[in-house]
Amino acid sequence: MNATAPFTAEDYRARMERAARAAADAGLAGLLVAPGPDLVWLTGYAPTAETERLTLLVLAPGQDPVLVVPALEAPDAAQAPGAPALTFHDWTDGKDPYAATAALLDPRGRFGVSDNAWALHLLAFQKTLPGTAYAALTEALPMLRAVKDAAELELMTAAGAAADAAFEGIRAVRFAGRRESEVGADLARLLREHGHQQVDFTIVGSGPNGANPHHEMGDRVIQDGDMVVLDFGGLKDGYGSDTTRTVHVGEPTDEERRVHDIVREAQEAGFRAVRPGAACQDVDRAARAVITDAGYGEYFIHRTGHGIGVTTHEPPYMIEGERQVLVPGMCFSVEPGIYLPGRFGVRIEDIVTVTEDGGRRLNRTPREMAIVH
Repeated sequence: MNATAPFTAEDYRARMERAARAAADAGLAGLLVAPGPDLVWLTGYAPTAETERLTLLVLAPGQDPVLVVPALEAPDAAQAPGAPALTFHDWTDGKDPYAATAALLDPRGRFGVSDNAWALHLLAFQKTLPGTAYAALTEALPMLRAVKDAAELELMTAAGAAADAAFEGIRAVRFAGRRESEVGADLARLLREHGHQQVDFTIVGSGPNGANPHHEMGDRVIQDGDMVVLDFGGLKDGYGSDTTRTVHVGEPTDEERRVHDIVREAQEAGFRAVRPGAACQDVDRAARAVITDAGYGEYFIHRTGHGIGVTTHEPPYMIEGERQVLVPGMCFSVEPGIYLPGRFGVRIEDIVTVTEDGGRRLNRTPREMAIVH
């Protein structure tokens, strides 16, 4: 299928030119982009199925972009919105696609390779061109997709609003006496009803399951008195949503309220740390300090956030040691949490974009604890 975002061939041409320039600035001879999110972002093309047949976008400074594609898939590739900006190089079964592609590459160059490229293909290029070297794209060009333009931000904002609408809908369903999987199915349905074409995850962690940050959903029956972590998202018109709210079935205890308030304060501190020129690690530090100062530092066991765009998890990451500077247009999550093993967990998450003078939340639902039944 092709990407559904309303971008033109000129938009894709500009992205490919920018990527080629970034590759040159990073000392790379070019980029080799396999099917996956990078290919979709650069060309709008997503093969209907990923197979062992080589499909590869070759970008190099001073060269026209070339899409190497199996002949039987070339008609579909030609329908991609970025196709007018591409030169196609098709190959038929029985031919050696690596030898044909090698003619496009510097035989002694170092190339950035999309992270999800098959080892089968990369090993074949190493054999065909033994003088070449390769680096993962997220290592060589971690900011390639990180800064969104105005059209992308509009799509990100719409995806966030759709996720918010799903949360408002899930607050109205019954929790007590139902399995986590049933509430998760409700969340998935609501995301689709509000325009998501793809649901990537619906985490429903009730009671002690909430202390596992990536517990998705199971057969545990939600009980009155449970804290329930709801973390859900996916893709709407090609761009991601991801939000977390922690609700309570019936009235919470004083301790549960206190822990929730600490996480809410930490999430607010992380958000307030977002501004151009700050480092990614500053967001993590701000959120983590609140939880540590409250005595729960050992129970905050993951990074504060991750980038988001055409995938729901991508660089940059809000974690200690990440010195990447924030710039306007970057989008990422701010999602601190406290996880008390065997008891309950709390996480609150918004997607935030960097503005000219701070940050803007793409999720607007209340962060105070919601009571459900």
